[in-house]
Amino acid sequence: MKQSQTSPMDAMRRRLLMAAGATTALSLSDLLWPDAASAAQEPKRGGSFVYTNTYPNNRMGDARTGKHPQNWLDLNNRSAYNALTWVDENLEVQPELATAWEPSDDLKVWDITLREGVLFHDGREMTADDVVSSYQFHQASTGYAKQIVKVEKVGGKVRMTLDAPNSEFPYVLAEYHLMIMPAADKDKIGLAGVGTGPFRIVSLDPKRRIILERNEKYWRQGFPYLDHLEVVSSPGRMEGALNGFRGGLFDAVIGVDPGMLPDLERTPDLKFNLSSSGDQALMIIPKHEGSPLNDQRVRQALALAIDRDKIIRIVYGKAAGWVGNDSHLTPANASFLPLQRAHDIARARALLAEAGHANGVKLPTFYFAATWPEVPRVFQVLSESVKEAGITLPIEQRPSDGYRQWRVEDAEKTRKHRFAYTPAGPRNPGVSLYRLRPDNNESGYWSGAGCDEYMALYQKSMAEPSAEKRRENYVRMQEILREEVPIISAGGRRNLLLHKPNVQGLRSHPQFWSMRFDEVWKS
Repeated sequence: MKQSQTSPMDAMRRRLLMAAGATTALSLSDLLWPDAASAAQEPKRGGSFVYTNTYPNNRMGDARTGKHPQNWLDLNNRSAYNALTWVDENLEVQPELATAWEPSDDLKVWDITLREGVLFHDGREMTADDVVSSYQFHQASTGYAKQIVKVEKVGGKVRMTLDAPNSEFPYVLAEYHLMIMPAADKDKIGLAGVGTGPFRIVSLDPKRRIILERNEKYWRQGFPYLDHLEVVSSPGRMEGALNGFRGGLFDAVIGVDPGMLPDLERTPDLKFNLSSSGDQALMIIPKHEGSPLNDQRVRQALALAIDRDKIIRIVYGKAAGWVGNDSHLTPANASFLPLQRAHDIARARALLAEAGHANGVKLPTFYFAATWPEVPRVFQVLSESVKEAGITLPIEQRPSDGYRQWRVEDAEKTRKHRFAYTPAGPRNPGVSLYRLRPDNNESGYWSGAGCDEYMALYQKSMAEPSAEKRRENYVRMQEILREEVPIISAGGRRNLLLHKPNVQGLRSHPQFWSMRFDEVWKS
């Protein structure tokens, strides 16, 4: 019998799995939902929990600024801080430090009712003044808050006035940078690392390690269960993270390659949790004079030539990936519109011929960085799959450090940017679909009649209180995207984490930055 060859990547994955070692294999249902036996156990208070994550952490600050929520890795923010709202694992908005929100008829003014009795780590009660002060800082420093033209205290509530209607504004209040801090001057607020979250900061080694302990004053009564929480940063070092897990250094690893799932299901003494959706790999397409990609037919041909099912099958496996639809939406969004023709070589060849490329076309080099471990495999499979349609797509991997700045170049002055990959996390449709506005580099500075119709539908949706009517607009917007192809979604991942069998209450999240550790405990 002829033996099949083992690729270096497969060999590495097998080595990591064997190293992680030892007792009960799990089914897919175990990954998606906690097992009944664990759910029936009475949570135990106390103990320490140490996890490592494999995300890039270029955003983190230094010894003086590192405790500020703007300068933490986004995954860690809700360990020490809270926002006004929270997006749950089903991508639904929930109360956090706000208990209610009420818009004006034109959806431009929002009155926010604050939770009473919330204490900061230093024992002082949170008030509307703290929220106003925090948002005055966010207005100047955070893109999501720039739509707020005025924030003020009205009685015990906070009123936010927007520059335009936003029917989905409560989702914005959950963004990972919009944490609430004790009131202070803009140049000092947040630097002390004092929040309202389940844990308070004990020590911080920027870009390496954070040690926290239980906040006994936490507003969620009975939580957190843990005495201590420790976070170790392992950006781009999944092999080291898994070896540390095997050696007992970590109770959990967050940001594991979802393509390892088929083997992990057969690996003993490990437990896993898989989110309903997660990040996707987007191809940002420049549309400038002289480029073959300036022709809509070439973009359409490229979209049809990509064998998306093959990417999911090879890179992720059916359970751990999903086929994108060339928008920022994911299958977790109720408005997501699946592609009807995801792969059509004959139509792709016909479109190329119409565009003057009857013998095929060589596209500019496509660049990517390994933000996630599997990203190189995604684009290797993609580049190979389009050859059947006569498309040559050279690809080149770039370093992760400084990648985004390199990709965008000088956007404000020149609007130059590369034909390149960007990761996109799942959000509500109002935020996700706005990312393809014509002045944003993610759309490739898209323009024309289709773009105009798209943006008109977006503005209409933001002023529409009915979720059902917004959904109708969102469907049409996705239809426009598949016609115009300003971007291409090569595929999406379901976020995967692994943990020791004695770790309970740890759940993966489509938005890694919305994970909460309040309910984690060890049996």
